[in-house]
Amino acid sequence: MFEKILVPTDASEYSRRGLETAIALAQKFNAKLVLLHVTHTPEAYLGYTVTYGISVSHSELERIGQLALEATLTGMAHDSVPLTTKLKSGYPASVILRQITEEDIDLVVMGSHGHGALIGSMLGSVSQRVLAHAACPVLIVK
Repeated sequence: MFEKILVPTDASEYSRRGLETAIALAQKFNAKLVLLHVTHTPEAYLGYTVTYGISVSHSELERIGQLALEATLTGMAHDSVPLTTKLKSGYPASVILRQITEEDIDLVVMGSHGHGALIGSMLGSVSQRVLAHAACPVLIVK
């Protein structure tokens, strides 16, 4: 049923809960996991760079992204399932949706910060955008 499961992470406890659920599903369905972290870049939101005197190098963003992936995996028993990690940059919802197509994903498992529909829509909830536009099932873990 599910051969490849995408698990986006922001290294939060919500994302870790999503990964725990995805591991259990991967074990049940003999699926592969793809753990994805998307680093936010100003260009992703604005279409151009506005630095205001603050600049973060690409290598620093990569380092932070790798730390987020490591933090999500810390203490997780995932040896029983094939797991690959991916680090991308851009607008998280768009990158996640693109990964679904590029990786031939069968299921997305994401943690929810639990803002609710009204607050989430005002904050631009990534999980809500993925849920609305994904070409595969999306499981939101609270």
